[in-house]
Amino acid sequence: MKNYETVIGLEVHVELATKTKIFCGCSTAFGAKPNAHTCPVCTGMPGSLPVLNKKVLEYAAAVGLALNCEITKYSKFDRKNYFYPDNPQNYQISQLYLPICRNGHIEIETESGKKTVRIHEIHMEEDAGKLVHDEWEDISLVDYNRSGVPLIEIVSEPDMRSADEVIAYLDKLRMTIQYLGASDCKLQEGSMRADVNLSVREAGAKEFGTRTEMKNLNSFKAIMRAIENETNRQIDLLESGEKVIQETRRWDDEKEYSYAMRSKEDAQDYRYFPEPDLTPVEISDEWLDQLRAAQPELREEKLARYKKQYGLPDYDAEILTASKKLADIFEQTAEICHKPKKVSNWLMGEAMRLLKEEGKEWEDISFSAENLAKLVDLADSGTVTNTVAKEVFALVFHEDIDPKSYVEEKGLKSVNDEGQLRSVVEKVIEENPQSVQDYRNGKQKAIGFLVGQTMKAMKGQANPGMVNQILKELL
Repeated sequence: MKNYETVIGLEVHVELATKTKIFCGCSTAFGAKPNAHTCPVCTGMPGSLPVLNKKVLEYAAAVGLALNCEITKYSKFDRKNYFYPDNPQNYQISQLYLPICRNGHIEIETESGKKTVRIHEIHMEEDAGKLVHDEWEDISLVDYNRSGVPLIEIVSEPDMRSADEVIAYLDKLRMTIQYLGASDCKLQEGSMRADVNLSVREAGAKEFGTRTEMKNLNSFKAIMRAIENETNRQIDLLESGEKVIQETRRWDDEKEYSYAMRSKEDAQDYRYFPEPDLTPVEISDEWLDQLRAAQPELREEKLARYKKQYGLPDYDAEILTASKKLADIFEQTAEICHKPKKVSNWLMGEAMRLLKEEGKEWEDISFSAENLAKLVDLADSGTVTNTVAKEVFALVFHEDIDPKSYVEEKGLKSVNDEGQLRSVVEKVIEENPQSVQDYRNGKQKAIGFLVGQTMKAMKGQANPGMVNQILKELL
């Protein structure tokens, strides 16, 4: 069989974190009752007129700056005409001829080192509604809550060659946009969606093969599987002497199979023309300078600062900066208790464990920096044992309780009374002669058992350092 190379470009749709829609005042909040967030504009009623939400423009330009794009100072909106039940106007307001951002790039880490992925353009547009299929009644219903939600579409050049590179690119995009506060980029809620344009060609060939576009990809795992499946499908076609058809395919992640939806459209199929109801967007140098000055610290800068300012090892800094939410709570907590490494240990230890157990992301963290700082202080000072601290942390994690008040109310402070501890240790020694003999015969592990028995007798509230000290003295 010949050697083939995969060529991949992405169209990434990102829902922007504005409170209202792109051309009207309806709420963009996720999870409302169907058709609760609608008005004549976003449902395409005759005579209604769109008005651009300035925050959409601000977010789009900010993302463009962060992705090293040229900002178009004179841009326009266009009508993209197509007919589908969830598209109430029978057209979508988008940008084709003069998009807000062009000619950008980002750098990703690959197995062979750093690689630059070029960005062709970023354009603003409105989202369509959503079809809800009721298989029991054999009907489809339309929810227009999402209609008019502001999107940016980030169109890359076909610079990626593997699923790993695609994931690295998407992860870098997601982190950058989250750091900007422009979107939460939650794939599971549809606020970040990727369409994969993929073709294969013989290794070393200069011309691209025929591409297909795959839709319905809402997780990194689904994207990985879809790319692998489509690559193999196209290679099998070429090896058997058949041609790859340019088409849009829908990926079914449960069946791990894609099927043809329609032939792939080109721009002329949508009959684009300038949007007559919106004036062109003109951006001044002064406004662009203000936007540049307001750009936050992005991940690469934060990573370097964490190592220098907090003295964190590379591993800690990499984990803590991988999520804007996590970085924020780390910094806020470290600012309160001044123990950055201890804070890092709790976040990367117990917090990560609980998130993994419950299938949650860092963005789902709901506890406050104040309460985490109090817990770090309690554990670090020995006011509570490590066992108690972990139990209290679980309550902080789930309910954001005040750990200091809770420990006081429940009487969970460590017992540091030497006389009380010595009395319990003497009893443990008396009740476990074999372990005592094992320790005296050189089996160092035996003392661990005796410490455990003492802690059990003290209901986990004994100071383990003092218990160890007293045991060694008496033995």
